[in-house]
Amino acid sequence: MIARTKAIAKKEFKQLWRDKRMLFVLIFFPMFLLAMFGYAVNFDVQNIKLAVYDGDKSDLSRDIINKLSNSAYFNLERNLDSENEVKTILDERLAQVVMIIPRDFSKKVFQGKEVAKIQFLVDGVDGNTANIISNYVNIATSDYNIKFQQELLARNGMSIKAPVKLEPVFWFNPSLQTTKFLLPGLIVMILIVTAVISVSISLVREKERGTIEQINVSSLNTVELLIGKSLPFMLVAMIDAVFILIVGYILFNVTIAGNYLLLFFSTLIFLIASTSQGIFISAISDNQQIAFTIAILSTLLPSMILSGFIFPIESMPIPIQIITNITPAKFFVNIIRAIMLRGVGIQAFWDQLIYLVLFFAAFLGLASIVQKKKLKSA
Repeated sequence: MIARTKAIAKKEFKQLWRDKRMLFVLIFFPMFLLAMFGYAVNFDVQNIKLAVYDGDKSDLSRDIINKLSNSAYFNLERNLDSENEVKTILDERLAQVVMIIPRDFSKKVFQGKEVAKIQFLVDGVDGNTANIISNYVNIATSDYNIKFQQELLARNGMSIKAPVKLEPVFWFNPSLQTTKFLLPGLIVMILIVTAVISVSISLVREKERGTIEQINVSSLNTVELLIGKSLPFMLVAMIDAVFILIVGYILFNVTIAGNYLLLFFSTLIFLIASTSQGIFISAISDNQQIAFTIAILSTLLPSMILSGFIFPIESMPIPIQIITNITPAKFFVNIIRAIMLRGVGIQAFWDQLIYLVLFFAAFLGLASIVQKKKLKSA
């Protein structure tokens, strides 16, 4: 069995080596995707367009405006001459947030008889971005209030001391960069798409060329054929994984906090599970076009939507959470984030590895059954 499987794998290696264009796409295209998605998919909200209507035009109002515009999050785009311009500014998306300072603002602050209010009008079309902008504004306003109170009390020879001071410490991603959170998911998506598509197309190509009939009359059994055809593409996908990690380190400074051997072993298990999905797709497909379409629909969309790569699974409805178990990407996303970002050991995700093994056994078994039925009917 080993000799026959080795012979099929050797044949596939030679065929893949001759197809230079295919080899180039399989190795370098994933790195291109990583660079493109890594820069494009970013949820960090920065360079927020700010417009200001300052009705007070006092030193106090200018101080508040400077505090916002000098921060790393806001860019002061324009100063408005009247409140009538506010609607136009937001309608035409010339600004994402408009700050309106009333005419009697400084007067109310220094008199202290009533609360001086500043209005922020936020573009709420993108709810997530609007919520983040609101949090930035609240933090900036709170910091300014504390600073103002301290200066006011200092003039009277007094000081203020907060009874409780919160000191949040962020583990695993101290800078809170979304790129470091998303990059492992990108790696998973690229690997599963590469492995499933390449394996499924390779097997279907034998059917289209008519060489599958010669293989069927040989001494090879179905399992030997499927494993032998998959091994070369698993090796290519593993090389892709190494290159992707290198590119991720160079471009995004994403390092591996955990054990390298554990990451290699987990990636190998994931690729085995992914290639079994490609084997099953090839078994139910009659031509490369159908195989490619099914492979894309069964890998790209689930790995983006149902794996936790972008959208947290915990926030989904219970029925959708159950459906997310159909893709191995969901479980490998948890594994690779645990190793790369948290640096934990196998005790934290051993159950995820078991699922990948079961996924491989199930799809390889289904592919063998389908292939045997087709041979009998032929």
